[in-house]
Amino acid sequence: MTRAEKKNSDAAEILRHARFGRLPERIRLEDTVEEKPATMPDPAKHAYDPDVWLVRTCL
Repeated sequence: MTRAEKKNSDAAEILRHARFGRLPERIRLEDTVEEKPATMPDPAKHAYDPDVWLVRTCL
């Protein structure tokens, strides 16, 4: 290996180390998960009230 090749190799190694020498910062698990409801909430689902039914039917 000649002196010029050695110098180029060392320069490439320095550039590689500057770019890839450290691991990226850790990402918390909370930042990687997004929760969404599987379906849209149905307002009619909770519209039934047994007390109202009882008052309307029996009184």
